[in-house]
Amino acid sequence: MNDAKTKIAVIKKLAEEENVHFLRLMFTDILGVIKNVEVPISQLDKVLDNKMMFDGSSIEGFVRIEESDMYLYPDLDTWLIFPWETGHGKVARLICDVYMPDGRPFAGDPRGNLKRVLKNMDSLGFTAFNLGAEPEFFLFKLDEDNKPTLDLNDSGGYFDLSPTDLGENCRREIVLELEKLGFEIEASHHETAEGQHEIDFKYEEAVKACDEIQTFKLVVKTIARKHGLHATFMPKPIFGISGSGMHCNMSLFRDEENVFFDETGERQLSETAYQFLAGLLYHARGYTAVCNPLVNSYKRLVPGYEAPVYVAWSGRNRSPLIRIPASRGLSTRLELRSVDPSANPYLAMAVLLEAGLDGIRRKLTPPEEVNQNIYCMTDEERKAACISDLPSTLHNAVKALKKDDVIQSALGEHIYVNFVESKEQEWSVYREKVTQWEIDTYMERY
Repeated sequence: MNDAKTKIAVIKKLAEEENVHFLRLMFTDILGVIKNVEVPISQLDKVLDNKMMFDGSSIEGFVRIEESDMYLYPDLDTWLIFPWETGHGKVARLICDVYMPDGRPFAGDPRGNLKRVLKNMDSLGFTAFNLGAEPEFFLFKLDEDNKPTLDLNDSGGYFDLSPTDLGENCRREIVLELEKLGFEIEASHHETAEGQHEIDFKYEEAVKACDEIQTFKLVVKTIARKHGLHATFMPKPIFGISGSGMHCNMSLFRDEENVFFDETGERQLSETAYQFLAGLLYHARGYTAVCNPLVNSYKRLVPGYEAPVYVAWSGRNRSPLIRIPASRGLSTRLELRSVDPSANPYLAMAVLLEAGLDGIRRKLTPPEEVNQNIYCMTDEERKAACISDLPSTLHNAVKALKKDDVIQSALGEHIYVNFVESKEQEWSVYREKVTQWEIDTYMERY
């Protein structure tokens, strides 16, 4: 299927053969929330002709009412038929890019913005930015009204099996449904915390990988509901246990060559790999607001729960921000451990790629590797090793973003302005909220 006409013909044929009655046109808003316009299959020709319009003023951070007309351009390679049937036939989906009425890509579309940043990579002679994501999630029980509770569905721990891992059947069905949708699942297991799970799938080129993350979230939530459970990608739903991360394994390719690998280099890493690593470290505070975008994200980024807190790197130590897994050759990669699954994957990849490319352009050199457990180091030891902290709150992360021109450019002006406005509003509402902890701690004492 090398041309659009062939792809369109195949889509029409499959829609008829598979009894598809509805079509979901999916896209992602600035905050990472999946949106969709659902149309009957009778509108397929209109959809494939890029003539499906929607009201952009109703989407968070998109446009004002007087500029509301937007068009959805489907990516034909994202055609997918969901394996579960409704009472009215099957539902298919196409992931779309958002365009203006004059045919220009909409600057507030996160997916389109990532494509824009990828052109910066092309200009430096690289052909692919690959991502292998490891999103974690919790499964909670539902109450009699089908509302989520804070009751975990099991008491399992890392790699546990039944009977403690009661989420195993749900997780197994999620894996089977994902495989039906074309995912190549590499591993599935219980995570460290009770009720926490991880399913790893094969790395892909950045845009496709982000599409898969969004599809993954949709499938996980759908199958969990079938099992009477609520799946959440909230970073830290419960105090006292580990939160959910989404470690991002990144590599740069030039055609079939992984440019991070150099058989003769130190640790078999290329100069390009070290420069990309240096860029990620240099801009770490600036991109944290994008990769950890919720007030709740910073309840996870605290010492004692395996999540990174300090800006450092290591080849084997898991306490720094960035780890370099042992695999080499085509599998050579950098693993960023701070990202959490509430992040908009398209925005996260845009800022991480631009941070790394900035390191390559400026030929930055990373600081020395840290092989100690940073959590056990004193303030003086960390200072001597030039180890800085990640922002401790969303407020501080947004302040750091405001100081980083490179990360702002990776978002583009429209997304940057609307993202910051939304996050400042979120922080303001949270800051004014009186929590139960304050009532419990202060009410009687004062």
